[in-house]
Amino acid sequence: MVSLMTLFEEIFSIGGSLGYAGVLLVTFLINLIVFVPIPYIPVLIIALLSGRFDPNLLALASAIGVTLGRTTIFLASYYGRSLIKKKTLTRMTPLQILLAKYGPLGSFVAALTPFPPDDIIIILLGISKFAPWKFVVTTFFGKLIVNLAVVWLLLLWGKPLAQQILDKSTDPVYFALIAIVSISAVGCLLYFVSRLDWGSIIGKRFPWTVNGNHDDENSQAGRQKSDSEGSF
Repeated sequence: MVSLMTLFEEIFSIGGSLGYAGVLLVTFLINLIVFVPIPYIPVLIIALLSGRFDPNLLALASAIGVTLGRTTIFLASYYGRSLIKKKTLTRMTPLQILLAKYGPLGSFVAALTPFPPDDIIIILLGISKFAPWKFVVTTFFGKLIVNLAVVWLLLLWGKPLAQQILDKSTDPVYFALIAIVSISAVGCLLYFVSRLDWGSIIGKRFPWTVNGNHDDENSQAGRQKSDSEGSF
């Protein structure tokens, strides 16, 4: 039986011969896989340890590849929204409004996670029609920060740290556990997104998502202030 570590080495040996373009291609293909979260970090580490790549350019090429893969999944969810019933979409309107305001933060935080699963947030943002360009920008810079942190930590701490990360990320038990959790979580997400009354849930904490004043929260506060001043 081929170990996951050997598999990652074989993948890199194929794509790595193409240089930075190969790293970009490999990380792109890995991140196209949905529900079975294969980490791309081992490929990044193997490439760095090969001594054939500049750390900064390696981090950049990998960030571009990951962003392209994640954006493909995002766009599939974004346009797949048309398959959802109109009644369900109506219930999701408050969620869509909320994510229009806070989605960039969620997208950036998801991108900062070096290991999967982040499919859950990506699919939710896509279904909620989060702006594609915002997703691309936040994902790219989040992954670039993670990649730079990984490569420079490895350069500072050397092979022991690299081996520790590789052992964990290529452990079959860890991989299987993450895959099961990811598939279950995405399944639950899709079910609850289509069933919950988001107006009742979100409206209690963020009333502007259901009263049409989501463009400017301060307008409500301003009206309240004006009313209080007019009472004197």
